[in-house]
Amino acid sequence: MSLFEGIENCAIIAEVAQAHDGSLGMAHAFIDAAADSGADGIKFQTHIAAAESTPDEPWRVKFSQQDKTRYDYWKRMKFSEEQWAGLRDHARQRGLLFVSSPFSGEAVDLLERIDIDAWKIASGEVGNLPLFEQLAGHKKPVLLSTGMSPWSEIDTAVEQIRSHGLPVAVMQCTSIYPTPPEKTGITLIPKMRERYGCPVGLSDHSGTIYPGLAAAVYGIKVLELHVTFDRKMFGPDVPASVTFQELGQLIEGVRAIEAMMASEIDKDSMAEELGELRQIFNKSITAAIDLSAGIILASDHVALKKPGTGIPAARMGEIIGKRLKVGVSKDTILREEDLE
Repeated sequence: MSLFEGIENCAIIAEVAQAHDGSLGMAHAFIDAAADSGADGIKFQTHIAAAESTPDEPWRVKFSQQDKTRYDYWKRMKFSEEQWAGLRDHARQRGLLFVSSPFSGEAVDLLERIDIDAWKIASGEVGNLPLFEQLAGHKKPVLLSTGMSPWSEIDTAVEQIRSHGLPVAVMQCTSIYPTPPEKTGITLIPKMRERYGCPVGLSDHSGTIYPGLAAAVYGIKVLELHVTFDRKMFGPDVPASVTFQELGQLIEGVRAIEAMMASEIDKDSMAEELGELRQIFNKSITAAIDLSAGIILASDHVALKKPGTGIPAARMGEIIGKRLKVGVSKDTILREEDLE
């Protein structure tokens, strides 16, 4: 299954990142939970400490009580190539795309050997042009996150990726964890689509379902967001994650929005289609009191009541002043033939 082929509308990708905390069993559990929620893909991050970091790399958030340094943390998070292949196989068995972010050339080689479905370029790697050179021989789609980049850097990255003939989707992203509503930047989505002429998406760090729902109105092709089993779990990304129950709600909402956006309603045709319902809910002109034949109708002689099977309420002005041909009792719906 390709990222842009075989999936109708928006591909929704559950981002595990480091939420597995180095547990292979937990990583597999995330795959099952994502599939059960209705996601289209699962995404990991492939970190190889010695290849991507120096031992004195600073913490973004000092969250770990068991890892002395961030470098130690990356080492603890590492899976073997065989374990990565097992995760890929599990994802495909569950019908999920298998995506990962490489953070080094060695990670690119590993992920290529296990045959992932798409590359995700993390926001911190957008300026890493040598990484794009390495991707050149691997004709897989590239999801380009933009959470830290100005337009000029994104322009260069997109040009570089396209120069190698790789499909690219540009992802609006804000590298704030969690991202407040006013910083999500979803209004940039149509601007990105116009600027780059390619599929666009949202990489959301809000920890809520709202930006994803709003972005669906803009017709995004990819939605990626962090997931967690519970907000009490350990890890730096939990505050920026949604639970799997929320992921299911989001997916249901996105699919509903896509159906809404794909369907234009003709009001005249719809009114005709709902004709029977209109008769139930609309009002007719009725006798407000018992009326005798020959009476000239005045405003206090008539009332507007349901159902709308008689003379429509909108014609009240025409009816006032007309002579009643027959006597009628209170609440009788007036007919054309009752009037001279």
